[in-house]
Amino acid sequence: MTKQNLHSTQFALKLTIGFLLFITMFITACVFGAADISVKDVWLALTTNASGEKISIVREIRLPREVAAVFVGAALAVSGAVMQGITRNPLADPGLLGLTAGANVALAITIAFFPSTNYFGIMLACFLGAAVGAIMVFGIGAMKKGGFSPLRIVLAGAAVSAFLYAIAEAIGIYFKVSKDISMWTAGGMIGTSWGQLQIIVPFIVIGIVVALFLSRQLTILSLNEEVAVGLGQNTTVIKVILFLVIILLAGASVALVGNIAFVGLMIPHIVRAIVGTDYRFIIPMSVIAGATFMLLADTVGRTINAPYETPVVAIVAVMGLPFFLFIVRKGGKAFS
Repeated sequence: MTKQNLHSTQFALKLTIGFLLFITMFITACVFGAADISVKDVWLALTTNASGEKISIVREIRLPREVAAVFVGAALAVSGAVMQGITRNPLADPGLLGLTAGANVALAITIAFFPSTNYFGIMLACFLGAAVGAIMVFGIGAMKKGGFSPLRIVLAGAAVSAFLYAIAEAIGIYFKVSKDISMWTAGGMIGTSWGQLQIIVPFIVIGIVVALFLSRQLTILSLNEEVAVGLGQNTTVIKVILFLVIILLAGASVALVGNIAFVGLMIPHIVRAIVGTDYRFIIPMSVIAGATFMLLADTVGRTINAPYETPVVAIVAVMGLPFFLFIVRKGGKAFS
């Protein structure tokens, strides 16, 4: 067996184990919560037309919520992995590079000035805001020669994010829509409906599929841009497409569940420790790991102080901040 075949076999085994953990976590997330639900209730809700109070809770409340957690976790993990690959920056994350702050401002403007906008319109506004936020960060980072250094990009991201969050806050206070904006951006899956998922999920799926399709090119790009050009890659086109993928995934996530930082930072680093530096392996594993992690965070948020909810953004932050500091201390090499 060649080294490549052995690596592929090992990856298939790791992916299978990851998928089994994901299925286990999904069932666990559907069972645990304020209401007393059994595995049998979940099975009946998924496989039959049976009715009843517990089955209705599973179908109308828990299932859409956990499906949202799956797709948002996958979207944030993949967008973080792609960003780290493009920028060769171990601290790259949709929240750190202005995307979620930009989407936040667009959301605030839409709620304040166009209150009758439907869910699809709000989602498009989030996409546009995410793009503007990222363009501002990369624009400031590119103002000086050698501007795309990891440190300068992170500093630009922190400054732009703080500026955009301040604008969103000012709009909320001035137009008295702070409560509405907070409901959107608090960071959680509560209240997610099947109708919202029907609009958002296709965009996330498209983004992940395109990222998978360009994973080989991203691997080469992440190692050395000169090598990528030498191998005949049109690096500009690839970067633009991948940049659009990041906007699609981050914008959709903010539109659905609000601002959840650190997922896009943590998961790709953990996945690299498991499967190596090849993005053909990193991206599919990030999908499963991101989805599993978000299911875990949502389940902990619902059960740690039941029947009250702990915001999932707080759970993720508690896990993510120490990880972020660890990556900073190790210079991004700890999990590479």
